[in-house]
Amino acid sequence: MFQIRLTQEAQDQYDYLKTDKGLEKRYKAVKTFKFLKHNPLHPSLQTHKFTSLEGPRREEILESYAEQNTPAAYQVFWYYGPNKNQITVISISPHP
Repeated sequence: MFQIRLTQEAQDQYDYLKTDKGLEKRYKAVKTFKFLKHNPLHPSLQTHKFTSLEGPRREEILESYAEQNTPAAYQVFWYYGPNKNQITVISISPHP
């Protein structure tokens, strides 16, 4: 099992989703954390490498989907670390 850490940016985005009533459905969709915690490669997340970014120590960034078949579906960007059994979420954002 992994410990989920959020950068300040990701925490701010998560808090915004949590407090904006218009985004309540999206907030509930960010159940991704439950899957990330237990199985970051769970098929429903459609996790894949995101090649346009690197972590602070050149970690490979992965992208997982919080929603499927939805316009502007929310996605979560993350990397393994910095410590063993940790995942750091760097961003939670709608797909462009």
